[in-house]
Amino acid sequence: MAAMAALFLKTPTPSHSFPKAHKTLFAPPLNLSLSPLPNPKTRRATRIVASALIDPDGGKLVDLVSEPAKREAKKREALSLPKIKLTRIDLEWVHVLSEGWASPLAGFMRESEFLQTLHFNALRLGDGSVVNMSLPIVLAIDDSQKDRIGGSGSVALVDSGDNPVAILSNIEIYKHNKEERIARTWGTTAPGLPYAEEAITKSGNWLIGGDLEVVERIKYHDGLDRFRLSPAELREEFTRRNADAVFAFQLRNPVHNGHALLMTDTRRRLLEMGYKNPILLLHPLGGYTKADDVPLSWRMKQHEKVLEDGVLDPETTVVSIFPSPMHYAGPTEVQWHAKARINAGANFYIVGRDPAGMSHPVEKRDLYDADHGKKVLSMAPGLERLNILPFKVAAYDKTQSKMAFFDPSRPQDFLFISGTKMRTLAKNRENPPDGFMCPGGWEVLVDYYDSLTPAGNGRVPEPVPA
Repeated sequence: MAAMAALFLKTPTPSHSFPKAHKTLFAPPLNLSLSPLPNPKTRRATRIVASALIDPDGGKLVDLVSEPAKREAKKREALSLPKIKLTRIDLEWVHVLSEGWASPLAGFMRESEFLQTLHFNALRLGDGSVVNMSLPIVLAIDDSQKDRIGGSGSVALVDSGDNPVAILSNIEIYKHNKEERIARTWGTTAPGLPYAEEAITKSGNWLIGGDLEVVERIKYHDGLDRFRLSPAELREEFTRRNADAVFAFQLRNPVHNGHALLMTDTRRRLLEMGYKNPILLLHPLGGYTKADDVPLSWRMKQHEKVLEDGVLDPETTVVSIFPSPMHYAGPTEVQWHAKARINAGANFYIVGRDPAGMSHPVEKRDLYDADHGKKVLSMAPGLERLNILPFKVAAYDKTQSKMAFFDPSRPQDFLFISGTKMRTLAKNRENPPDGFMCPGGWEVLVDYYDSLTPAGNGRVPEPVPA
């Protein structure tokens, strides 16, 4: 995938000069009202568009990684402190915090931040302003770890090999009310919620918050680190491309031509609004996902084919990995997905049907109302600066043999291919209708499911959470 890295970061010839920032990566805030995109049936709106990126939450992007000159000293300091061993999901949250995705949060939440998140989906800053924060970003410890910490004001966070990852200082330990956390995050305490069972129900009865300093940038050494661009690096890339608008598309599935139609149509609409160079941030989720989702490495191979086949234009598309774990918490979680993209420089966010949703873990129904995600985003506290772009419904038009926007006047002409149907076709090595997905991308999906076929011992390899 070396070619893919170059392809995703290919910079077009600048269309105009971009103002240089001094000692910061951030230009002045975008001069943009929050009215929806114009209706094509009405008179086209005229706008004066500022060539600048949206400010991060709190006005400054948080960077919690130690300066190179201090790293050895921080490692030595960590060796003298009580230690907390991080799980894979804990490490992903350290990654998220360290790069500023959760700005202005500067560490794992203390109790006041945890309660605001659970009850208000937002944090009130010292100046009285409000930023969105819909998911708790917390670190759980058990009774024995709490006892080992004792009266220490700092702890070392270590990986599975006991290597120092970070120092958490000015710590606060408080009760982990797991049932309340699950109920308020998911709206249910039904058994079988993937993230809850993976990261909450068996975790410790205490939470520890504090100021985080990460020894060095988080790497996973899985061949994909070059795609894990931080918010600061994404802002630099958008600046190099002279972006005057950035629209983000979050996904955890392979890209089919219906997705591509939504993205290319969004760019067309932004150009009609008066923007000169809107850039797409195609931002697959790269943290924990449930076991039946297509793993990140295969999704990245599929995305490579989408760009190679010209389904999306590499000149106007940046593909990067979003390091957050996935909760599948519907309207609550989609706020986090949108808020994090503000910090990466996006001022438009595409939201689809049932974002971050899943089937009810016990009953045969969707856990969330399919339309609530986009409705919540349009009203969420702290997201007023972000322009929300609801999906148009795309389906396979049998009369044109391609994905198209659904026309309710001729419903018989459209075929809806669900994710379940798509996976079933790929597992059975059956081809979807021509025009549903680019051939190269479909081949990657088929190869993934082939990799799960029985081995010589007759056993099928079990998919594992990402």
